[in-house]
Amino acid sequence: MTVAKRYLRLGLQIGRHVDGIVDAYYGPAELKAAVDAEPPVEPARLTADADTLLDDLDDGWLRDQVAGLRTYAGVLAGEPIAYADEVEGCYGVRPARTDEEVFRAAHAELEALLPGPGRLTERYGRWKESMSVPAGRIESTIAAMIEEARAQTRALVDLPDGEGVELELVSGVPWLGFCGYKGDFRSAIQVNTDLQRSAFELLILALHETYPGHHTDSTCKEKLLVRGRGLLEETILMVPAPQSLVAEGIATLAPRVLLEGEGAPRFTAIVADAGVEFDLAHSLAVDLAHEPTRWAEVNTALMLYEDGASDAEAQQYLERWALIGPELAAHVIRFLREPTSRSYILTYAAGRELCLAYVDGDPARFRRLLTEQVRVGDLVSRS
Repeated sequence: MTVAKRYLRLGLQIGRHVDGIVDAYYGPAELKAAVDAEPPVEPARLTADADTLLDDLDDGWLRDQVAGLRTYAGVLAGEPIAYADEVEGCYGVRPARTDEEVFRAAHAELEALLPGPGRLTERYGRWKESMSVPAGRIESTIAAMIEEARAQTRALVDLPDGEGVELELVSGVPWLGFCGYKGDFRSAIQVNTDLQRSAFELLILALHETYPGHHTDSTCKEKLLVRGRGLLEETILMVPAPQSLVAEGIATLAPRVLLEGEGAPRFTAIVADAGVEFDLAHSLAVDLAHEPTRWAEVNTALMLYEDGASDAEAQQYLERWALIGPELAAHVIRFLREPTSRSYILTYAAGRELCLAYVDGDPARFRRLLTEQVRVGDLVSRS
């Protein structure tokens, strides 16, 4: 069996233990059928298999992914490992606490952008509420955003013929949005409607999950790497692996690629059609000022898993420093407590920071992220 198929099998076997740890699979159906037909492999055996596979691999992208899976298999096997070591082992970046002075500086910028009575948290919340999309218009508005983003993304990268997405509104899930890649250039996009979302948040979410974010990333890699170069290892997307950090970096950067471009006014028109007053330039300025507070989520994870903080303490910290309300803060805590995402939280802030530094305003570099196997180490060395 080739090393690529051994990697796919290892990922699928780990997936038997934790639902959702395999983010997507469109590789050989017979391989998945064989794994599904067997009893789940004991985690200790999975760690041994991962070690053997690592010994058979040269330094490179695939070895990085296997190293991530070896770390996660060790967690499943009960190996003693500190939270920061687990995160670094999975993603290739070590989580570090962000000084709260960084958050204070972000708050100061937001104070200037969001003047008025009340505490900053209240003003930030009112600002988002002022752009609320009526419930009956959410699905049609997101669909229009996706179609416009798709048209604009075609000028950025060659989308495969026949690609497309299906949109579904869902509730009762621990995430805000999800792109489930199905293979054959198709994705199922799910948007969580449990929490009220502003028009700007919906716009960011739509572009993050679809064009030029997750869906675009997956379709381009299927076309160029799987079908074009025969890289079978790309047919599985594993949550606890470095490819997730790069993917989230791409998707988190994706909205700005379009919203800071010449086609931005067309998104403003879509929001206006939903009956919402919307100042895109101001929204982007607020979002940029708020961006450093995303690291408060990483601090919160370290509080929970290294300091032994309670969920209540962690939620209070998030509300203060990330400027989010109790409902959303509780949602983040729930996300951090999920076995599939307790370490994943790093991928958003770290992925965006590394990909932003790598792209540095060059569209060709963003295309490279979408179309090549870029290693986390390559991003770290350029940051």
